[in-house]
Amino acid sequence: MVARCLLAALLLLMPATLRAAPALPVVATFSVLADMVREVGGDAVAVTMLVPFDGDAHSYEPRPSDLVAVQQARLVVTNGLGMEGWIDRLLRNAGGDAVRVVATEGVVPRRMQEGANALIDPHAWQDPRNGERYAANIEAALARADPDRAMLFHANAARFIAAIRQTDDWIAQQIQTVPEARRKIITSHDAFGYFGARFGVTFLGVQGLSTESEPTPREMAALVQQVRRAHVHTIFIENMTDPRLADTLAQEAGAVLGPTLYSDALSPPDGPAASYLAMFHHNVPLFVAAMVEN
Repeated sequence: MVARCLLAALLLLMPATLRAAPALPVVATFSVLADMVREVGGDAVAVTMLVPFDGDAHSYEPRPSDLVAVQQARLVVTNGLGMEGWIDRLLRNAGGDAVRVVATEGVVPRRMQEGANALIDPHAWQDPRNGERYAANIEAALARADPDRAMLFHANAARFIAAIRQTDDWIAQQIQTVPEARRKIITSHDAFGYFGARFGVTFLGVQGLSTESEPTPREMAALVQQVRRAHVHTIFIENMTDPRLADTLAQEAGAVLGPTLYSDALSPPDGPAASYLAMFHHNVPLFVAAMVEN
């Protein structure tokens, strides 16, 4: 209550001319980042999101309108860690004066083996503690671009980070209700590694770190055996992935397809995962229910 009152007082101290100043034009590459920018920037930012809701940031093909958005932006917020393989080309073609912001700056990346290749896992936001880092990086970038409203951005970021920490605590409590031996989940692609490392859950993805990769027949056969040995009964698909591979694995392994998860993309505003924190509140109960049944 005290913190909330302090934040309100800070906002009231801001001159009305600053609160009414034109919104800062910001481009965010995909919906998770766009939501974070809106949380930190509030009404002081006008956010253009490139990859649409339910869209796949791994395989996205930029449109002509994206060039215009980047040309008109002051900031372009990206995830980095190889998530948006198309972003360098887009920025180069667009030109303009926009400053690129890498939201994962300062995050310790996870490295995973995919076949013979050691790859960096770009899905760092799936650990809420990294989400705090994203928020802090976004706050710093907004404050540099618009120092007159730095107080507003700081207040918004503090509120958002407090909500992330509350969500992190809630997730830990939910996962603790599942015996450790049952904490195994199969998903349509390998997007939950950071979540698993944070909360002690083992995740296997039918596809690799990118939705553009597919398992070989030998790898699919090994997955089938792994699912059977682990007695995993539910295979989850994600909103931005092709369900056919997961469906094939479920049929071969005697499992069923579970409800849709949200990992790389949020749902539209009227959906069940319309914000970064709503994503966790949607996914976690589904994880817990499936693990209890294992």
